This record gives sequence, C-alpha cells and structure tokens, in this order.
Amino acid sequence: MSEPTGPGNERIATNNIFRMMLHQHHDDARGKPLRGSMHTEQRVRPATGPTRFRTADLDVARAQVTETFAEHEMTVADGRDLDFRLELAPAGLLTLGRLGYGADVRIAGPPMRYCYHVNLPISGENTVEQNGVKRTSMAGRSGIAMLPNSPLTMWWTPEGDQHAIKLPKELLETHAAKLAGRPAGECIRFALEFDLTGPQGRALQATTRFLSTELNRPGGLATMPAARHEMESALMTQLLVTIPSQLTPELHGRPTHTRTSRIREVVEYVDAHPDAELTTADLAARAGIGARALQIGFQELVGMTPREYVRGVRLDQVRIELNAGARPITAVAAKWGFFHPGKFAQQYRARFGLLPSDTSRRVDTPSA
Repeated sequence: MSEPTGPGNERIATNNIFRMMLHQHHDDARGKPLRGSMHTEQRVRPATGPTRFRTADLDVARAQVTETFAEHEMTVADGRDLDFRLELAPAGLLTLGRLGYGADVRIAGPPMRYCYHVNLPISGENTVEQNGVKRTSMAGRSGIAMLPNSPLTMWWTPEGDQHAIKLPKELLETHAAKLAGRPAGECIRFALEFDLTGPQGRALQATTRFLSTELNRPGGLATMPAARHEMESALMTQLLVTIPSQLTPELHGRPTHTRTSRIREVVEYVDAHPDAELTTADLAARAGIGARALQIGFQELVGMTPREYVRGVRLDQVRIELNAGARPITAVAAKWGFFHPGKFAQQYRARFGLLPSDTSRRVDTPSA
C-alpha cells in the first residue's frame, strides 16, 4: 500500500461547503449534474430509507464523511481518481455504513470525543495509527476499533471497502456497564486491532452484514423500531465480547458463584413481561450481574441462554394468539419479534411439533 509522500503529490480536501453549494447552484441553472457532485447518485432520501452516494469530488466526499462520521482531513495520492462510495443505513441508535474510496487515501482526524468507531474490512485493507500504535487490518482477518479521546490517522487502499460503525460514547459505555456489572461512565479501552477469524469474529461480521442488508431493504428492520433496537443491542454486545478491552475478564470469565435468586427473578420478569425490552444487557442490569453470570445462571436454572428463553416465551405468545384466531400469521409473528417467516416456522415447529399454519388450520376448521 502506498502512502502520500508530501504536499506536492497530494490533493488536499478542505471543508469548502460554499464551493459545493456554488457548484450545485450552477448545475441547477444549467440542468446538468456536475461530475462528482451530490447529483452523481441520489443524495437526499426519506428518513426511513437508505442513502446511496457516489462522487469523484474530493471536497464533496470529505464533507459527506464529516457529516456522517467525524471531522477529518483527507488527501489522495497524485494520479489517482477518487471513486468515493457510501451506502448509509437509515438513522438509528448506531450509524452503519459501507464505504470505499477507490484510491490511495490518507485520512487524519482529531479526537472524535463523543463516539467510538469500528471498521470491518469487506475487501482490501486499511492501516490505522492511534495512541502511538499502528495496525493494518485485512478483509476477513482483523478489524479496527478507534477510541474517542485521541487523534488518529488512516490509510485506505484503492480496493478497500469496509463496514463502518459509529457508536455514541454514552450509549456504548452504558451498554457495556450493564453487561459487565460495572458502574456506568467508564471509558472502554479497546485494542486497536482485533481478530475476525474465530467464531466470535465471524459472528460479528455476519450480524453486521445482516443488519446492513435489513436496514437498507424496503420494509426491513428500519420500519420496525423494537426489532431494530434489539439487533443494534446485539451488535453492541458482540463488539464488546469480540474486541479485547479491560472489560474482557468480566465478559468472558466464569463468576465465582451464580446468584440463583436473581436469575429466578429475571425469569419471572420475562414470563410476566414478554413484550418488554429483553436484551441480554437489559436482563443483566435488572439482575445486577454481568452478562456472563447471567448466561451461566440461565443455563443452570432453565437449561438455555437468556435469548433462547425469551424466544420461547414469545413463541408461546404467538401460539396463544393464533389459537385465539389472530391473523395473519406474519403479522402476529412480527408483533413478537419474528420477522423471517422461514426461520420463525422452524423455531415454532421445534417448540410445538407443528407449523404455525397447522395451528391456524386447526382453529379455522371446525370439528365435525
């Protein structure tokens, strides 16, 4: 990977929004889109839809990334045409995008302060330097986690394409405190580089791909706030479990004892409130223990994970409503958090020994 060697070999992107607006005005006056302007692909979308954006203009690309992720300076190696591409999911708790530059690009930014940032390479590689540590991540091999309170420098290769995840600092730290059973407000000291080749890393990549696809799909998770919240919570949990930090011992270690009475209280709460927010982090916080202790406690008490138990309780609610004549099946399933008909049918049959349609037919067909 080549790095720019000096000002003579670089084009420097500045935050010249006025020039962009002026170009836009001239384009509209002529009725023709400027090459590399925000007209290159559709820029403005409804709040519930994805943004797909492409440009060859360095200043426009920099302004878009600044607006979406963080303030920065960007330089491109001389002789390279920029081909910036961004697919941005509709806004939620997290910012999730897929982007690439199509050129050797150097990015330097001040401390982000209010957010953590994680890159998961899809193709190519990128190098990041922060706090005196420099690491290179490659597609399928490793990811990069950047901290809020230090400046950083990144180098992207032309073939580099990545999922970029921006996580609000307070949100992630509160979630981490719930999982680890610690007081809220502690900064998370992530390792700069983390492994993606093991089971946890592969699961993290799969969840990110799924969430990106679903949020950008018409009628997908972006239209289902409760389901989206649970998926974003699951993604934060996977990030915290996968990326080494000072919280790793609490998130992976076995507790010295399991607080059975607290686990029982959580089980009773799930039974009584199947429509509540029941993420692992929420249940751990309710029990006053870490996520690892919660997982072990559930295994010991009910023989399954908290997520499996919640799913079972919600499947019971689906069956109750189907037996009461509620229709259509897909709407009843979605109400209880089951959004994929094929997977829902498998889970329903595994629990009850018949398909949801079988339950509906029994109710709809009177006995002779």
